[in-house]
Amino acid sequence: MSGSRPALPAADLARVVVFAAFIAVLGLFPGFAGVAGVPIVLQNVGPILAGVILGWRLGTASVALLLVLTAVGLPLLSGGRNGAAFFGPSGGFLIGWLLSALVAGLIVQRARSRSLPVLLLACLAGLLGTYVVGMPWLGVYIGDVTGGIVQSLVFVPGDLVKVVLAALIASLVHRALPDLLPVRPAAGEPRVR
Repeated sequence: MSGSRPALPAADLARVVVFAAFIAVLGLFPGFAGVAGVPIVLQNVGPILAGVILGWRLGTASVALLLVLTAVGLPLLSGGRNGAAFFGPSGGFLIGWLLSALVAGLIVQRARSRSLPVLLLACLAGLLGTYVVGMPWLGVYIGDVTGGIVQSLVFVPGDLVKVVLAALIASLVHRALPDLLPVRPAAGEPRVR
């Protein structure tokens, strides 16, 4: 036996599955009419939380799991939507969730602290990751990229509130579970796992 470790230890796999389920549960809260068929939902804060709580690797994996399950037909998106949503006006926002978890997780993992300002920055960057993909996608979908970006601005105020709430929740989680993500050591300090 070579003594090799499994690619994803059981505890990490459990975190990925539980967070994918959490994001799906956020989809049970009804959305409100948005723009051009893109609803305003609570579910889009899930990928940001996945990144800032689980880190970039597990956070992105949990979002990917949810999106794969959705793509094969499970109605896990807000309003009971499934993989057909990838081909509609919100498809770019859904794909942007991957970038959201990745960016937010990278910032938190590379930071030397899990302070509220760091978490706010990570959550805001995660939101921008969603917008970078979603807004142009909506513009292409409606046939006017600039118009799609301008119309998407209706999401910003609500999403900023969600970013603050996500940062507060992540701060509480990291205080309660300080060893959930290893803290990056200062220059010259030995790395501890």
